[in-house]
Amino acid sequence: MLRIVLLAFCLLIVAAIALTNYARAEEIHFNNNVYILKYSALSPETKGYENEYFLKGENRNNRTQLIGIYYYPEINKPIKFADERCKEVENNETDVLLKFIENKKANKAALSYLAHGTEHGKNYFEYNIYKYEKHPDKGMMVLRYSVRNFFTTDEEITQIGTRVKEENDAYLQKIIESPIPPVVEKDINEA
Repeated sequence: MLRIVLLAFCLLIVAAIALTNYARAEEIHFNNNVYILKYSALSPETKGYENEYFLKGENRNNRTQLIGIYYYPEINKPIKFADERCKEVENNETDVLLKFIENKKANKAALSYLAHGTEHGKNYFEYNIYKYEKHPDKGMMVLRYSVRNFFTTDEEITQIGTRVKEENDAYLQKIIESPIPPVVEKDINEA
């Protein structure tokens, strides 16, 4: 009888741990917000999984914030990749580079920039931070934090620019210090 009770107790603990790990994979807590995994797919371009987490009620089609976790199994030089991406941002008329940081010793880099875009007839500036680092086994991991700031007036553009300028270093530091969660390898596409 004691064996059955101990076995049931052990199974209960294992199930609780499994559910906790499953919940962690489905949600990310960052900056006092909960982001829910709503997009996960194997990318034909990178041959690695892409995971995108959104605020409750948002998805790829109507987002204001996003956390992305991307795996690039065939890219082994994060700093070189980040440097090339930085040059793309600098050469794009609708992007404004904010900061590029590289740590050659740790084989990591981070990039922050603003991108101008339009969605459903509304203009926005998208604030992006990307962190690139070597995967422990093979390839590269990327962590992305993105916020869309919609605007209609020049005054709102000025406010967005001022806020991003004031907050950039703090957000960049948070992303650099944050560990990159593991990639979830399953297909999800909540539109």
